[in-house]
Amino acid sequence: MASQNLKKTLLSIFKWISICVLIGIFSGSASAFFLVSLEFVTQFRIQHDWIIWLLPFGGLLVGFSYYYWGESVVKGNNLLLEEYENPKKVIPFKMAPLVLLGTLITHLFGGSAGREGTAVQMGGSIADQFTTFFNLDNSERKILIILGISAGFASVFGTPFAGAIFALEVLYFSKINFKSIVLSFLVAYTAYFTVEFWQVKHTHYNIPNIPEINFATLFYTIILGILSGFAALLFSRSTHFWGSLFSKNIKYPPLRPFIGGILLAIAFAGFGFTKFSGLGVPVIVDSFSNANPWYDFLLKILFTGFTLGAGFKGGEVTPLFFVGATLGSALSVIIPMPIALLAGLGFVAVFSGATHTPIACTVMGLELFGIQPGIFIAIACTIAYFSSGSVGIYKSQIVKGAKYKLYQKLNSNF
Repeated sequence: MASQNLKKTLLSIFKWISICVLIGIFSGSASAFFLVSLEFVTQFRIQHDWIIWLLPFGGLLVGFSYYYWGESVVKGNNLLLEEYENPKKVIPFKMAPLVLLGTLITHLFGGSAGREGTAVQMGGSIADQFTTFFNLDNSERKILIILGISAGFASVFGTPFAGAIFALEVLYFSKINFKSIVLSFLVAYTAYFTVEFWQVKHTHYNIPNIPEINFATLFYTIILGILSGFAALLFSRSTHFWGSLFSKNIKYPPLRPFIGGILLAIAFAGFGFTKFSGLGVPVIVDSFSNANPWYDFLLKILFTGFTLGAGFKGGEVTPLFFVGATLGSALSVIIPMPIALLAGLGFVAVFSGATHTPIACTVMGLELFGIQPGIFIAIACTIAYFSSGSVGIYKSQIVKGAKYKLYQKLNSNF
């Protein structure tokens, strides 16, 4: 009996290690291809800026593709969260090519969107295909979804530790077992090293000067955290508002990104707001050394919410980085702390507030900026988490823990 149990345990360990390695390789390779393709279409748009005027037709193409072939996967990241909370059926593999194509079209023509949603959806759809192959039950399917999110996030940002924790935290920690934790880290690092194998580079950021920890610097960090939480709240509400507005007033889905694309093209090409198109990585990098105008973060919120609400594809996280970094950079005019530190704190704090993942965002800050600003990062991410409201960028996310209890208590008092 003991030998049979040992054999069964060893086979289970081998099975899950194999699954993690395969998901990591496939998802990492998909992310590597996506990152290279994204860089290509971005550079093409920059060199041929007239192409922004074709954004409406790009939107029409995205709209048609999801309306006729992608109705079952149009929910994107929210579908992953729903299938984790209430497993029903395997996520169709077509989610991966559809979101890849939709995101590349969005960025080719200048839509304001991110990339994490694409990588996470590709990872999630790839991972869930192993349900049928290994004949897994619903509890094991939940592990697959965690692995897909972890692999996608870790590979697209080059932050494996944060990616592993993000997948666990965004799905609510208390329902996660030790097995899921170990496997999440294994798949995250496999996906990360797969991207490294393909020699695809990630953007690097630097915070050269870290002030001493005292009452003043901690106070300013708390203020930044609160403002970052408010920015995250505004971002989430904006995206949901525009999505609701388009769906209520334009009944034929393919027309939503077409009409939205017309307005965005006029704003970007006609009125000179091209700095807010695409990912905006150059603006993010510049914000670490030069103060941004106070309104930059607000305009990025507006254009990204409008782009995604209209039905274009992509993610929210890089635009959240843009919002946070430019907010922190702008605050350097009135807050006597190094501009790079303020930009870096805003970078991860707004993300924390919008996704309800302060632990993952703190770890991401450490991976991106080093351990020296760790105390400031942890404080900013935690404060932003509590001050960003109960609704994040993912409608289907279940918000629990300390924040959930706090808002329950506040609601009962009022």
